[in-house]
This record gives sequence, C-alpha cells and structure tokens, in this order.
Amino acid sequence: MARYLGPVCRLCRREGEKLFLKGARCSSAKCSYARRPVPPGRPPKRRPKVSGYGTQLREKQKVRRIYGVLETQFKNYFKKAKKMRGMAGRNLLSLLERRLDNVVYLLGWGESRAQSRQLIRHGDVLINGRRVDIPSCLLKEGDKVTLSGKENVRSRILEILKSTGQRETPAWIERLQEGFEANILRLPTREDVQMAIDEQKIVALYSK
Repeated sequence: MARYLGPVCRLCRREGEKLFLKGARCSSAKCSYARRPVPPGRPPKRRPKVSGYGTQLREKQKVRRIYGVLETQFKNYFKKAKKMRGMAGRNLLSLLERRLDNVVYLLGWGESRAQSRQLIRHGDVLINGRRVDIPSCLLKEGDKVTLSGKENVRSRILEILKSTGQRETPAWIERLQEGFEANILRLPTREDVQMAIDEQKIVALYSK
C-alpha cells in the first residue's frame, strides 16, 4: 500500500478525532476537523452500525496514521512486538515511540511527524555523531540525538519552537544543549504514550 498523499485533514475526520497531523494548524481555528467533525464524503441516509471488527480496524488505522506508518511496516512492527518479552500491545507502542521521526517530533524540531521525516531525510539529524536519513530508525537506550549544526537549520527550528511552544519532553528523553541535543535515557513504556490509544483492539484484530 502506497503512502497517502491526499489532504491529511480528511484522515482526522475519518477517524473522528484530531490526530495532529498538521502541527500548529490543528490547534487553530483553521482546523478542518474543528469546523466539520464529520466523516468525508456524502453523508449516509442512515447511521451505520459499527461491528467489533470495525472498531478494531479503525483503532489500527488511527495509530498507523498518527505515526505515519505503512500497512506492511505496521504488520512487521506487530510481529516484532509479539516476539518481545511482555505484552504485545505495549511492545508495539514502545517500538512506534522509538522511531526517529517520532523522537524528533517530540523534541519539537518538527511541527508534525511528516515535517520531522523531511528533516531527517535531508540529513539534518545525527545519532551518536553519525548522520542518519532513515525516519524509521529505532533508537535504543543510551543513544544521543543531535540536530545538524547548520545555521539555517537551527534558526528554522528556533522559529518552530517559538511559534508552537516547546513541547513537554517525555521522561524517557533528556533534552540538552538548548534543545538541539537529546539523550535516550530508557525505552518508552505504555505510560509514556501521550495519545489515547487502545492497543488491545489492535492485538485482537491481528489475533483473528
């Protein structure tokens, strides 16, 4: 399945909640979901009844869209989570949180995860002093993430931080050097996930 390239506000309307896919716009009066919180397309004559499978599928799609992960990638994450020690649902969320593009977003270097992926692909993020241009790279305990020293890049990030406000850094990430560097103190747990996600529905979906 190819990456979705259409208007992302439709995704929020389809899932029935804000997924914060467009950064500051999602918190403003311009938010499409705030103005029209109904699914896209022609409204049905009768409200459809959603089955148990339907709610599980919607939860999986919601998480995929929040993190910007393709279907095959998501399945591979779940397979990896099942092989890990502990509960598969919690392991899945931990893997998604450890993605480099998500960490860059949590640090406020991008207004959205899509913008964070672009920053990484341009080679403006380093892990342990080495340039990494793969947004799906999984960080581990002890890794150091650094923003490129390019003046134009840092000035642009400062503008983003001023416009959006510095996000609250999760407990598993330590922010250093005026916000341009961070340490991964430990692996994220379920309690570190800031979004309302029911991972058990995803586990039930893939267990059929």
